Amino acid sequence: MKAVIPAAGRGTRLRPRTEDRPKPLVAVGDRPLLSHGLDALAELGVTEFVVVVGYRKEAIIDHYGDEFDGVPITYVHQREPKGLADAVLRAETEVDEDFLVFNADNVMTGNFDEVVERQRTDGVDATLLVDEVSRDEAADTGVFVTDDDGRLDAVVEKPSNPPSTRVLTGLFAFSPDIFHACHLVQPSERGEYELTDAIDLFLRADRRVETVAFDGRRVNVNTPEDRDRAERLVEE
Repeated sequence: MKAVIPAAGRGTRLRPRTEDRPKPLVAVGDRPLLSHGLDALAELGVTEFVVVVGYRKEAIIDHYGDEFDGVPITYVHQREPKGLADAVLRAETEVDEDFLVFNADNVMTGNFDEVVERQRTDGVDATLLVDEVSRDEAADTGVFVTDDDGRLDAVVEKPSNPPSTRVLTGLFAFSPDIFHACHLVQPSERGEYELTDAIDLFLRADRRVETVAFDGRRVNVNTPEDRDRAERLVEE
């Protein structure tokens, strides 16, 4: 599978580290943040990286060039940070088969291979790697309600009373039909095109959306404190 990697954000909560560099090039350990995700995907056997760039894109392109660990890189441009669904849409012309989406601000190790295997099951349109978190954390993000077999029933964005504590980890697998759903998404209250809304449209169209329970360790790097936690994870 190809992997689409949204890496266009400004990383404002990581200032001053992002004043002179894009967030994906902020150091975590002795390597840029983005390199940790590319490593994990290369080990998974990804055949091509489609990196969505925006803020200070030249720095990312200059750093990585046209390949990483022997895997070719294609760059596509997101002119404004309009949300994850919009970022995924920038890759539409580069993808014509099932593909992965991996958020560039994650440092993760875990059962990525199970996501690929589930996506290759006949009739599966999307597979989401989800994690169990506290109710307080669940109230700040999108949560997912699943049936006993792990099939997705509903998506609830930032609920005041979470119906579940399962949240996205930042790794997804989709059929190319997700692009149609992304085209239909309307801006959220934040003014962004949310990928969770595209997934919800999949559900409304009776598309088959599966989940895989995350088994590993992860840090979503948004703040200096997150970066420090990611460094400890890398060291361990």
